Amino acid sequence: MLPRFAGRAFLAPMAGVSDPALRLLCRRAGAGLVVTELTSVSGIVARARRGEDVRRIVGFSEEERPVSVQLFGSDLEALEEAARLVEPHFDAIDYNMGCPAPHITAQMAGGALLQEASLTRQIFSTLVSAVSKPVTLKVRAGVTDSDRGLYLEAARIAEDEGIEMVTLHPRTVSQGYSGDADWRLIRELKRSTGLPVVGNGDIRTPEDAARMIRYTGCDYVMVGRGAMGNPAIFSQINEYLETGSYRGQTAADRVSAFFEYMALAAAHGIRIAQLRTQAMRFVHGIRGAPGIRSRICAARDAAQLEAVMRGIRAA
Repeated sequence: MLPRFAGRAFLAPMAGVSDPALRLLCRRAGAGLVVTELTSVSGIVARARRGEDVRRIVGFSEEERPVSVQLFGSDLEALEEAARLVEPHFDAIDYNMGCPAPHITAQMAGGALLQEASLTRQIFSTLVSAVSKPVTLKVRAGVTDSDRGLYLEAARIAEDEGIEMVTLHPRTVSQGYSGDADWRLIRELKRSTGLPVVGNGDIRTPEDAARMIRYTGCDYVMVGRGAMGNPAIFSQINEYLETGSYRGQTAADRVSAFFEYMALAAAHGIRIAQLRTQAMRFVHGIRGAPGIRSRICAARDAAQLEAVMRGIRAA
């Protein structure tokens, strides 16, 4: 059974973005569910066999709950073992069939699996049989424009095999993140499946979230790039869905949120390179951002980075 979600907006799994500190910040802001960065099942198994704790392999905190771990990989033996290893620590297991990155698809993983219906069925069956926690699916529309309908077959197989929720990013693998997400496909999926549907793609504002829900009928929305450096989008979405309005954000609000992120990052051992990268995202749209970004790049440690960000708040 799926966990209870306190809100209808979820944080998407994003490599290099949705680290434990950002996930917790988004949960505090009202994200109904947060999902880890996608993680290789073979990597989990190899590291666990060397004696590493799963909580170190896939960093997370109890405060993030409900939190889902996203897995990728098509080796059925590794998939089963990895699922059993992570199950005690997470509220759900999400399977990635949408990542367009070439280094993922080259492993017959991510979006490449959309063209492999038989293997897809084996993967879903293996996952659902291996664990008692709910298993969910993240999928893209297809691989190319010519097969922009493979998501429907994947969803049918998922429903047959006991998957409990499906998220659709309505772009093809070949599109990557270019062009517009075709929300019509989310509407079509909602009409064709009995599973809860999560719509993902091009949600940058609370108005976008409400528009997607109205247009597609989806049960939940998943926010990716719109949450980068902007965890407050979840409180704004929740407020807008409830009242039709929401509180805006100032530059000082963004900087304060980054300081909260830094404190959480320190507790998780997140290094300066990641801090700088996240800082770039938090200053997006702030006046003078190009100059601020150059000073962020020059920061050699957390203290210097903090000084740069304090300068923004004081300006």
